[in-house]
Amino acid sequence: MRTIQTRKGDLIIKEKVECLYERTITPFGNSAKIDAQKKYIGRRAYVIILKD
Repeated sequence: MRTIQTRKGDLIIKEKVECLYERTITPFGNSAKIDAQKKYIGRRAYVIILKD
């Protein structure tokens, strides 16, 4: 079961997590990309855009 909650700026994700890491979004043609390791190809991921 997936549960995602936000409470006063806090994010709570209740799910089995294998890995958590931070990456910088980089330009890619007319779009953007986030690099990930090949072992995660085809896997589901969360992308969270944060305010500076």
